[in-house]
Amino acid sequence: MKKLDLYIIRKFLGTFFFSLALILCIVVIFDVSERLERFIVNEAPLKAIIFDYYLNFIPYFANVFSPLFTFVAVIFFTSKMAYDSEIIAILSTGISFRRFLLPYFISACVIAVFSFTLSAYVIPNANHKRLEFQKKYINKKYMNKQENIHLQVEPGVFIYISTYSTTTNVGYDFGYEEFKDDTLKSKLTSSRIVWDKSKEKWTIYNWKLREFNGDKEIYTKGARLDTLMGFYPDDFSEDPKRIKEQLTLVELDKYIDKMKLRGSANVTEFEIEKYKIWANIVTTFILTLIGAGIASRKVRGGKGLHLGIGLLLSFSYILFLQFSTVFATNGDMHPLLAVWLPNILYAFIAFLVYKTAPK
Repeated sequence: MKKLDLYIIRKFLGTFFFSLALILCIVVIFDVSERLERFIVNEAPLKAIIFDYYLNFIPYFANVFSPLFTFVAVIFFTSKMAYDSEIIAILSTGISFRRFLLPYFISACVIAVFSFTLSAYVIPNANHKRLEFQKKYINKKYMNKQENIHLQVEPGVFIYISTYSTTTNVGYDFGYEEFKDDTLKSKLTSSRIVWDKSKEKWTIYNWKLREFNGDKEIYTKGARLDTLMGFYPDDFSEDPKRIKEQLTLVELDKYIDKMKLRGSANVTEFEIEKYKIWANIVTTFILTLIGAGIASRKVRGGKGLHLGIGLLLSFSYILFLQFSTVFATNGDMHPLLAVWLPNILYAFIAFLVYKTAPK
């Protein structure tokens, strides 16, 4: 590698990690001031605050701010190079603008790998400790208020619960249906179902069972029945957002397959999370190209104008991504399209910026 490449890589990565560290310090300070009273009231140990919460809090927010500060870092140091006439000197030696961008993309590759590793493997494990700390010392226990729960717990086996309480592990108006080749084989109904922690079994009260064999039907009923089933209280008591934040990429794939089998309505949120991990890699390169193309040209207004344009584009990207994910979650848009649509649009913008950049 030439000295010029190393010079730009040092500028890029140095500015990126410095600005990221600066914003993380600010975020931690504001978070401490906001939560200090709860820490004191709930008697959170200092060791747990530092090691269980904040050391796991930092990777999460570092990854959240990573695309934004990639863009800001490129805009900031490239604009300074442009106004010090360094870019003019570089291009006047015969180096093409495409060759000039090589160290930018090497640096973007380092950041993309850093972000992917955090998203896919580091953050889910860190979130487990952070969210456990929040549940114990900051937030109240998550209360599932969902009604009319429908799940496919096994192939051809469906359950229905009208209401379920996570505090008592009691469900009401329970139904359990078994199908074989789209034919109903048995149907169990009960007024109440309770999880017995000591036996790790379900207790069904006032149950009625109808079994079908061709034209014949066998009807049985009882007051109480202890039994094992293919589902557990955690399937109803966990907040989907909490689960999503604690799954590695491999675990996320398995959990999505499980949710599809059960016919869960929240599967789109998990698919969006999965596609975001891959899309963020491409986002890093797109924002790097846009930032380098904009900031490499001298304009009236100096670095302030470059930073203003950069922040406008980065926040518009985040806003557009939020709109598309909402359409995917609450509408008919496919989650893969929702996540990649902003990248497609901004890749086109990056292409136009590259074509109009100084050569």
